[in-house]
Amino acid sequence: MSDTVPRRSALRLLSVAIAVATAATAGGFTPARATAGRRDKGTVPRVEALLTALTLDEKISLLHGAPDPASLGQAGYVPGVPRLGIPPLRLADGPAGVRVTRRATALPAPVLLASAFDPELARRYGRVIGREGRALGQDVLLSPMVNLIRTPYAGRNFETFSEDPLLSADLVAAEIEGIQGEGLVATVKHFALNNQEKDRDSVDVRVDERTLHEVELRGFEAAVAAGTGAVMGAYNKVGSTFACENKELLSDILRERWGFDGWVMTDWFAAHSTAPALTAGLDMEMPDGRYFGAALKAAVKDGSVPERHVDRAVRRLLSALDRFGLLDGERPPRPGRDPEAGAALAREVAEAGATLLRNERGPLPLTEGDIAVVGPTGAIPFVSGGGSAHVVPERAASPLDALRARAGQDTRVTYALGEDLFGKPVPAGALTPALATEGQGVDAGTTWRYDGTLTLDEADEWTFVLHCSGPPNGRPEVFVDDEELFPLAPGWGEYLMGGLVTAAPDGLAVRRRTLALGAGAHRLRITAEGGADGLLFRLRRSTAATRAADLDEAVTAARAARHVVLFAYEDATEGRDRTTIALPGDQVRLVEAVTAANPRTTVVLNTSSATAMPWLKRTGAVLQMYYPGQEGAAATAAVLFGDVDPGGRLTQTFPADDDSHPVAGDPRRYPGVDGVEEYTEGVRIGHRWYDAQDVPPLFPFGHGLSYTSFSFADLSVRRARGGLAVSFTVRNTGDRDGVAVPQVYLGPSPDLALDQPVRVLAGYRRVALRAGERRQVTVQVVARTLSSWDTGRHDWVLGTGRRTVWLGASSRDLPLSASVEIRA
Repeated sequence: MSDTVPRRSALRLLSVAIAVATAATAGGFTPARATAGRRDKGTVPRVEALLTALTLDEKISLLHGAPDPASLGQAGYVPGVPRLGIPPLRLADGPAGVRVTRRATALPAPVLLASAFDPELARRYGRVIGREGRALGQDVLLSPMVNLIRTPYAGRNFETFSEDPLLSADLVAAEIEGIQGEGLVATVKHFALNNQEKDRDSVDVRVDERTLHEVELRGFEAAVAAGTGAVMGAYNKVGSTFACENKELLSDILRERWGFDGWVMTDWFAAHSTAPALTAGLDMEMPDGRYFGAALKAAVKDGSVPERHVDRAVRRLLSALDRFGLLDGERPPRPGRDPEAGAALAREVAEAGATLLRNERGPLPLTEGDIAVVGPTGAIPFVSGGGSAHVVPERAASPLDALRARAGQDTRVTYALGEDLFGKPVPAGALTPALATEGQGVDAGTTWRYDGTLTLDEADEWTFVLHCSGPPNGRPEVFVDDEELFPLAPGWGEYLMGGLVTAAPDGLAVRRRTLALGAGAHRLRITAEGGADGLLFRLRRSTAATRAADLDEAVTAARAARHVVLFAYEDATEGRDRTTIALPGDQVRLVEAVTAANPRTTVVLNTSSATAMPWLKRTGAVLQMYYPGQEGAAATAAVLFGDVDPGGRLTQTFPADDDSHPVAGDPRRYPGVDGVEEYTEGVRIGHRWYDAQDVPPLFPFGHGLSYTSFSFADLSVRRARGGLAVSFTVRNTGDRDGVAVPQVYLGPSPDLALDQPVRVLAGYRRVALRAGERRQVTVQVVARTLSSWDTGRHDWVLGTGRRTVWLGASSRDLPLSASVEIRA
């Protein structure tokens, strides 16, 4: 096999050329699409000429990251070769907007986008990010993520789409088309099986061949088919080999089977070797050159790495850059930002993905009467999760302000904190000598010290809350009874914090530590360095007594109002998994107390993933909003007041509790035992597991309520286009306009001697209907969905025989069914 143009790549290029020619003759070809997907006849000679002209040092400089001499705050930088016209590359994080130091549109989290079940909306979401990325000086977007939601504990569930392979594949392909249609290179990640944050740097994932292809890889294959320019390798091992040096993944599957012709980069600091990684198919190390810098040059010089392997990696990179017009000067000028268009799309996505889980006795939409807003995230904009998904928003209003604006002057909207995230001042009389804990400044170049006594009248649990300016390594050292409260987290821990609880409203960084303190005196020591720029810090606390007072205030407000809107939160981030699906802090107690005081309470969930709801039956309504982006407050208000129909549906099953989900009670499945994690659930991921085990979920996959009602009728199924055409009628049977998301599920093949799921999602359609309107809908079921992976053939095999097709509103609400004979 030639290193220059693999056979499958050649076939893929031919298919792309045919598709482009067809689009051109049909009038659908646009310059943006041409730039994103072209391979003109000058590409190979141009790239080969550059390879010939490059020195070894220049080639190697293109294969690893380096410091940016004019950084824009992005994640990575690769220097170009100016003498040959090869430009530098800036690479930015961007699952929900472009993450640089400048302000950008903070879009809703991808899981909220996915809840709309609308690939066209995902394409437009990608276009906003693509335009902004280029406008903000970026060349490569380190997104989208398409790892599946396998465990509800995974810290990055909000950054991805779904537990379902088909839905994830549809959405990732559409988003990539949108991103690259604006001339920004997309990077699908994390290849592969990076479905948790716990031990992500070292865990060894063991998965059988069929599960790998049918479940985890379907989204990545769709991304490659959509033309993604780059792929990011994962941190974890797969079958005892790190993903970034795994030949089966990077070469056998990605390039030879799928025909991928872009380049593969590591996740940040995920390289582990030089020769094994390069030989396996890795092309670029990020963000530095520990293995692909001087070590690679030495390996070429001593003959342990053939230079043709370096050429192969450079060729892949240059070929991708040429696709985007970066080598021949054909790339269009960088556009300006369009903040208002970005904001409009952000709000549209948040409204479309808003998922109404419960609405008993009709508390929603909100009607006349006073409204009490409760919860810390009612008064603070909760825009995005933490880690690499965090975006500096163009703007962000609080839900309280948005609700007051929408309610108008004739409606009284009150507010109660309910739970204090940022602490209250330490009583002055508790400290000897006196200390100004609410705003202690330290001048640049000086050291400030305090050594005193904290005296408590009675034993209590104190949560110390430190607010501090400056970098993490410059924060004050605080000791209580010789115990340090806020030591630096190891590794990247300080930088992979949540997006809400680790920053005060005024921007100071926040850290917490809880201690059980007895009555009496406790020694308090603080040392703070002013550094080069000076330092400002606050030391606050919350206690059992302050928490009780906050709770009482919330209950009083709830009793005095006709409606209560209680905002509950969970602050997820890259680098850390959840330990429970229960709401954090004292929020369960808060919800229980407020709903007892006022049963017309709507709980709005700004959470990353599935949430346990032992308080569910006490509520009037529950609205799932995830992390709704910069326009989330306005979108939430619009949904609560019924200005728009809640159009979202769950893309993941919500379990009843921590003991009732696919990885519960089996540490081999999660988080792993002795560094090894086993995907023993096989192809039964998500809703498939609940069906197989007959476990009732709290809310099933695909669930979501409307302010109107719908009926389905006239189901028919016929073979078409190598798959199936499933036709039916949807009718809006209510008196309001609304959105339905009919879902098609497919039963197992009787002819395959395989352990198959009870049913799989086979298709869906988002349908907006006026009151009383009916519409005929046809959903295409593709051949891939009708097929299973045959481990004997190492290929797909069609599932023939008579198979059942279901239609309904969720995986557990399927009123209509039909059968169809599938023939080879």
